[in-house]
Amino acid sequence: MTDKHDLIQPDRGQPATALHLVSKDGFADWAKRLNAGQRAALAAQKFEGAGYETAIVPDGDGWFAVGGVANPGALSSWCLARLAEVLPAGTYRLEEDAPGPALLGWVTAQYRFDRYRSEAPDEAPRVLVTKEVKAIAPALAEAAATELVRDLVNTPAEDMGPAELEAVATALAKAHRAELHVTKGDLLERDYPMVHMVGRAAGRAHAPRLIELEWGDPTHPRVAVIGKGVCFDSGGLDIKPSSAMLLMKKDMGGAAHALALAQLIMQAALPIRLHLLIPAVENAISGNAFRPGDVLRSRAGLSVEIGNTDAEGRLVLGDALARAGELKPALVIDFATLTGAARVALGPDLPAMFARQDATAEALLAAGTACDDPCWRLPLWSGYRDYLKSDVADLNNSPSNGFAGTIAAALFLDRFVPDGVDWAHFDTFAWRPVAKPGRPKGGEALGLRAAWHMLRGRFGA
Repeated sequence: MTDKHDLIQPDRGQPATALHLVSKDGFADWAKRLNAGQRAALAAQKFEGAGYETAIVPDGDGWFAVGGVANPGALSSWCLARLAEVLPAGTYRLEEDAPGPALLGWVTAQYRFDRYRSEAPDEAPRVLVTKEVKAIAPALAEAAATELVRDLVNTPAEDMGPAELEAVATALAKAHRAELHVTKGDLLERDYPMVHMVGRAAGRAHAPRLIELEWGDPTHPRVAVIGKGVCFDSGGLDIKPSSAMLLMKKDMGGAAHALALAQLIMQAALPIRLHLLIPAVENAISGNAFRPGDVLRSRAGLSVEIGNTDAEGRLVLGDALARAGELKPALVIDFATLTGAARVALGPDLPAMFARQDATAEALLAAGTACDDPCWRLPLWSGYRDYLKSDVADLNNSPSNGFAGTIAAALFLDRFVPDGVDWAHFDTFAWRPVAKPGRPKGGEALGLRAAWHMLRGRFGA
């Protein structure tokens, strides 16, 4: 996993290579300040100031670097990311405008998941020197949270099961003096029956558990953060094909997001009473696996007929949502790699977001746009509630008509959130299939920073 590096430093006049940012529109005027040899060097590298273009320019006995951006005065989170990926290792000082949000991309671009590689990394880091001292700590905190999601999702299931998720929560609790409570194995059967039923086939080695962390002043507004922790999803008896199972180590991506958001909240001492809940299971196959047609009890008192054992995430989330709602939270946010239908509708980059209250949805959308972590709202369309009808139980976990799978899953979760509770749900992919600057292929935080910036705007001191 990625070691923590001091990749951004306050400017104290330390030696650093100059780094210039130029737009395509401003390139011609900027290039007039250069000598003929420097312009020739740029031409040889086909640098014209377009986004993500980079070049190294000779300057006396040394050199400086230049990167193309759309607007040097309004940098996005990814404007410096390509530079951080391709420049030689060393220390750089941005010569023109302040980096602003682009500090994040400078760090996340240098993420490497190297836990299983035998060879040691052979490249030293690239360090950015900036006068924006107040922006350094928030950028590093968000980068660390993003990299936590990446590390957890990239780790295969044998090394990232329910016990390992508990260990991460334990470390967070210890670091921030939070309270931790874990209900595990057969003890789940009474209070969290759906978590127990989904996870029991994995046996003792990967025993299911409900992980709860509480932190903060009890007099502050209570905010519940919930993450789907299905550490591997075989599909159960409705087994997935092998091609669909390849990426199922990432099915605990919701839990990774929830843990990372909890880390951000506690590090910043946000004035809330945090309630983190992670139902951690492996959806395995054995003689005691739950079956299609079974009827499950739930913590909320609703009975659920199993239409498909591969729709297990909504079951474990149902018990967690019910538990969170009992404590009368001001807000509940959950993250889950819940449906393939969300990816069909929105692709890999956009998490589907649902919210009961328009104001909460609008705040999440605005925060995501502002911090370059966009999401897209889908409706909790009540007309599709009939899709969840069962002939023998209160609900069916998997409609068979094939329509509106993402909305139907959200409506299922909605039944486990008490009336009147402000609730938002992210159906996120937690994976990047194709690398982009600052965003390598693999596990990814999608919706994390949108939620964090919304919470900071709503509850910040």
